[in-house]
Amino acid sequence: MNPPLPTPSSVGLHSRKAPPLAHLGPQWFVPVMGWAGLAIAWHRAQGSFGPAAQAVALACGLVALSAFLVVLGASAVRAARHPRALAEDLAHPVRHAFVAALPASVLLLASLGTMLYGGRPALAALWLAGVALQAGVTIWLVARWFSGRLQWPAVTPALYVPIVGNLLVPLAGASLEWPALSWAFFGIGAFFWPVVTAMILVRQAQQPLPDRLQASWFVTIAPPAVLGSAAASLDAPLPVALAALGVAAVLAAAALARVPTMLHQAFTMTAWATAFPLAALASLALRVAGDAAPGFATVAAVLLAVASVAIVGLSLATVRGLRAGTLLAPEPVATISVAPSSAR
Repeated sequence: MNPPLPTPSSVGLHSRKAPPLAHLGPQWFVPVMGWAGLAIAWHRAQGSFGPAAQAVALACGLVALSAFLVVLGASAVRAARHPRALAEDLAHPVRHAFVAALPASVLLLASLGTMLYGGRPALAALWLAGVALQAGVTIWLVARWFSGRLQWPAVTPALYVPIVGNLLVPLAGASLEWPALSWAFFGIGAFFWPVVTAMILVRQAQQPLPDRLQASWFVTIAPPAVLGSAAASLDAPLPVALAALGVAAVLAAAALARVPTMLHQAFTMTAWATAFPLAALASLALRVAGDAAPGFATVAAVLLAVASVAIVGLSLATVRGLRAGTLLAPEPVATISVAPSSAR
């Protein structure tokens, strides 16, 4: 029999007496992913917008780097002062997957830096650090699956975050002259993407995601969008990127149907699940726009505008939430129960 999932009574982090810093979980690296992904997308928009796009990319990159340093420093202080809170994140059935947002952020920042400044030694070292962290997180997560600790109610689109991290490796790996390592991580991401998708669809059939997690459906866009960009970085044929773009577009259209439900929810960090996937979709569209059908550049520009507006809006909402004290606070948690299996 599988062990029971944590309930509010067993998770001390959700105590109202805990200080705000105790609630700074690894999901706070997700905004870094969003801004870094948007910076990469604007960098690729130079063909459409010229030097202005590069200026916007630099500005977005500075926001991403600043957010990364703030969250990393605060997370280090939190780990020292509230080790129990960190342990609870690692054991949590959903939040544990967001640990992968740290190496993903490192890889995105290294990739952006490489695109802007070339393969400098410091950027190569940063990229290798991200690769090492990503490898560790991936092994830890797969070992967790093998241990039988992952129950169906805990299977959510958050599990895509570690998968996407593997697909981020080739974005800078090829230009940094690590093609073999890039292909290896590409294979890991390409293998586990359909595996996780199957798990999520089975979970959804058994127990649909609650309304407050509807924004996480946007995360389904990220694997095909990043896979397409990674394939292009590895000089794969253009049809591979176009096929990935087609899958990402269908998933984006399906995720848009969840927006009305999302708008009825109070703002939480879950809303940031929309940021990086939208930026990754725009980035892939911009990357293939020059070789695709005429007029496709216009579609790519619209996707970039949507991603930009969404990420700026999420940032403003986050600032308001921090000022109001509604974000670094206990999240709403319900007891997760597993439906009894049918008689064999």
